[in-house]
Amino acid sequence: MGLSKTEKFTETQNEIASMAKALGHPARIAILQFLAQQKTCICGDIVNDLPLSQSTVSQHLKELKKVGLIKGQIDGPSVCYCIDINVLAKARKQLTDLFVEVHERCC
Repeated sequence: MGLSKTEKFTETQNEIASMAKALGHPARIAILQFLAQQKTCICGDIVNDLPLSQSTVSQHLKELKKVGLIKGQIDGPSVCYCIDINVLAKARKQLTDLFVEVHERCC
């Protein structure tokens, strides 16, 4: 989907698509699962938990932060990341509503 075409879709459709794109890599799913277990952490902790380099983890964190699923707070030389519960709840509702709608129409 080209950038020039996104305005032809609803805000919710665009939000779901952005969220799905951000969740479209297993490393990002692993990061969310790690953050859910730890509540908060610094980036180094994530790197120690995943089989990825610091720079690769940073790129994945950037994508998750871009859609708002995680938020980061600078604490000295480190950045502490955590899940944004409000954004997570909104994404959950949007995806649930989508799947319910599709299921009701097709099945």
